[in-house]
Amino acid sequence: MGRLSLSGCANDTDADEAKLRRYLSERSKILPRRTTGTCAMHQRQLTEAIKRARQIALLPFVTD
Repeated sequence: MGRLSLSGCANDTDADEAKLRRYLSERSKILPRRTTGTCAMHQRQLTEAIKRARQIALLPFVTD
């Protein structure tokens, strides 16, 4: 698979918060594919998981 594995989760929001934080910059921006090393499909899944985690307040939208 790749470096990203969210397949064991019931849905993307069940993924570990620390695992998702690895793919955020210090300003809470989603890192690009060339930095994370994920394929296009996994990058899309990662983006959706991070956005869902932000909506349910697991991850911040911005950091100070």
